[in-house]
Amino acid sequence: MARKRTPDLKAARKALERERGEIEEVSTAAAEERRPVELDQQSVGRLSRMDALQVQAMAQAVETRRQGRLQRIEAALGRIEDGEYGYCAECGEEIPPKRLAIEPTIERCVDCAG
Repeated sequence: MARKRTPDLKAARKALERERGEIEEVSTAAAEERRPVELDQQSVGRLSRMDALQVQAMAQAVETRRQGRLQRIEAALGRIEDGEYGYCAECGEEIPPKRLAIEPTIERCVDCAG
């Protein structure tokens, strides 16, 4: 397995770290939406409470997706540190730089991802 080309690791690391920071900021800002909904009927009507529960559920689902993205970013940063970034985790072949530019957390080549 010849490793002839390497992606721009400095640019990849910078993009991944920037995205990680943005996600962490948004996650912190949205924490209020994910907090438990008060069930005090005196302060909130039934429909308002139902709306609040729906907003909370949607916020939690979005946060789950954010956390999954953060895990993929951390894994990609780990591959950069280990010298494995840009190579397929299954077959070891090089992942085309254009594919990495579109999705820097990708860990499989097109053939193995299919």
